[in-house]
Amino acid sequence: MTEPFMPRTGTELETPETEEPEAQREGGRDLALASQSKLVWWGFKRHKVALVCGVITVLIYGIAIFAPFLAPYSQTAHNSEYPYAPPQQINLFHEGSFHPHVNGYTFEQDPDTLALTFSLDEEEIIPIGFFVRGEEYNLFGFIPWDRSLIGPVDINGPPMYLFGADANGRDILSRIIHGTTISMSIGLIGVLLSLFLGVIIGGISGYVGGRVDNLIQRAIELIMSIPTIPLWMALFAAVPSSWSPVQRYLALTVVISLVGWVGMAREVRGKFFAVRSDEYVTAAVADGASQSRVMFRHMLPSFTSHIIANLSLSIPTIILAETALSFIGLGLQPPTVSWGVLLQEAQNIRAVSTAPWILLPGIPVVITVLAMNFFGDGLRDAADPYKN
Repeated sequence: MTEPFMPRTGTELETPETEEPEAQREGGRDLALASQSKLVWWGFKRHKVALVCGVITVLIYGIAIFAPFLAPYSQTAHNSEYPYAPPQQINLFHEGSFHPHVNGYTFEQDPDTLALTFSLDEEEIIPIGFFVRGEEYNLFGFIPWDRSLIGPVDINGPPMYLFGADANGRDILSRIIHGTTISMSIGLIGVLLSLFLGVIIGGISGYVGGRVDNLIQRAIELIMSIPTIPLWMALFAAVPSSWSPVQRYLALTVVISLVGWVGMAREVRGKFFAVRSDEYVTAAVADGASQSRVMFRHMLPSFTSHIIANLSLSIPTIILAETALSFIGLGLQPPTVSWGVLLQEAQNIRAVSTAPWILLPGIPVVITVLAMNFFGDGLRDAADPYKN
């Protein structure tokens, strides 16, 4: 028996709209039509920790660029009357009114050891301000200026030590900021030199193959078999001690790069092996393209994002290498200011027990290494935007 005809309502006549899978769209846009850079950016945005660490990394490099403006004092400014002066706290109000200031110091001298013991004097007020006039310097190396973001209103008056002072009465905060320029630039320049060597040597090894590949790989294995720190020490020990700080800075960068390229070369070699039999490479060869054009114009761009991600992970290694070499006295030397040079004073146990704030230059090393490692991990994951 047939069922009676029942008219369908308008709601029943509507067919449910098929929703596009989340994996096929990003913000309403089809992933299949997106460019490589957009795919990497969408993938990177999903890593919240990496995104935050990327912002921190940009801020650190901003400090390195604007160090003379951000530091209250120059890297050589000192006051021998305040050795190991303790950190001061910024107070925003005084007697009920807004009046940013720090308190001065009172000190007592031990008659036997002649050591000074500092304490804060709440009666002495040292006004501080923003964009105050200080020592002249060249911003970006060529723009003369004499303003600091924050500092004491009277540059010739009592000092302001927000992070304390070292044995020579130099502001540790200012020296940390100035040291950021050297430490971060060594990491960046060193990784660029490692990139150049790694891409050239690794590309030749992966594309040519055969005996050339065997020879290069055996050389890489020989370098990798030597402990890194002793190898750096041996190479840098050959640098004449009479060289200027700039020459030693360049030498340290080259020494670190001569060891750091092997990992990049292995990465590039593997990528060249993976893509050299692809159709677009075969088509380029059949079209008469030279080997160098096939390698660097067709093959290299296919995994550029992966190389960039590995570069971001290599910079912290170079920063740690500079810090370690400078700390043990084989890297940069005073008057050059870097985080490793600033930590040299921490080798004195008595100084650390008396003034523990001289360990503060180690904090930016930890923050930078962690931030750039998390940033590199997120970038490496985002470099493969089609993975599940």
